Amino acid sequence: MQLVEEGKLTLGTTLNKFYPQVPNAAKINIGMMLDHHSSLHNFTNDPTFMTYMLAPQTHEQMLGRIAAMKSDFEPGSKAQYSNTNFVLLSYIIEKITNKTYPELVRQRVVNKIGLKDTYYGVKTNTANNEALSYTYEGKWKKFMETDMSIPTGAGSIVSTPADLDKFIEALFAGKLVKSTTLELMKTIKEGYGLAMLPLKGKNSYGHGGAIDAYRSELAYFPEQKLAISYISNGGGYDPSKIMQGVFSICFNEAYNIPNFAEVKGLDKYIGVYASKQIPIKITITKDAGTLLAQATGQSALSLDASKTADTFEFESAGIIMEFRPDKGEFTLKQGGGEYVFVREEK
Repeated sequence: MQLVEEGKLTLGTTLNKFYPQVPNAAKINIGMMLDHHSSLHNFTNDPTFMTYMLAPQTHEQMLGRIAAMKSDFEPGSKAQYSNTNFVLLSYIIEKITNKTYPELVRQRVVNKIGLKDTYYGVKTNTANNEALSYTYEGKWKKFMETDMSIPTGAGSIVSTPADLDKFIEALFAGKLVKSTTLELMKTIKEGYGLAMLPLKGKNSYGHGGAIDAYRSELAYFPEQKLAISYISNGGGYDPSKIMQGVFSICFNEAYNIPNFAEVKGLDKYIGVYASKQIPIKITITKDAGTLLAQATGQSALSLDASKTADTFEFESAGIIMEFRPDKGEFTLKQGGGEYVFVREEK
């Protein structure tokens, strides 16, 4: 957007001006890439991604893979998140400025607003106070590390919650782009703005991040001039739930602190359950210390333990499951309805 202000690029500039080998490049413009309407397939969802994610990759290697992927839909017809957009955008600004993306981040963002702990990442160095990422499988296990030459503009930035807050405050204060540009970025189309997302509840904007086992959330409430950020390097609790809890507390709304105690003895809940009230079956399984529920034809849901014994929740969908393991059954509560499920088999 800084380059747009400087007249070096427009939102209508098409991708074929830079990378004509990419499918539908003549129909895809910079604006579509910024608000995820480009149709470019998300390279991290491609099955081959796991085969090269740990090794350094050149621009040419990544461009070859991107050019080989088919478009997911007609450009501009709908929104669908794709990391491919921001990899290509970072390559494009390198072409226009004749500078590397790490150099541009430092010059145009970090130094401009005085961020102390934000930079383009390389291999994680714990001696430099950097955190590795971990998953929990009965014990903490170090997660594999994506080589930072791959995500570039889609996720190669190292930062801290304090710097993230400072960044978004500076953005909304007009220190990085003009107010007219910011208004363009705040314009939401099918769930996406230009690199920004609307957040539930109050008038707020921000974005989340996920790479390896790292998670991040950043939100800004313009009317209150309130910035909130959260970063995690491991764990199974949804960061968006933590952020929603912080929002509730900041605005003096009702909020119950979740029960974070590890639940043991999950085997007593496992099985396939059916109900006479609704024509679906629910399969209960476990993954390490987490209980999973999967209804017929749907994805598995990770359930959080309630403070009430034998009760689990999937808060975002308003699901409560009250188990009675001695009887081999549970009651599913959702949307005001209550449905009894009885175990058919283990």
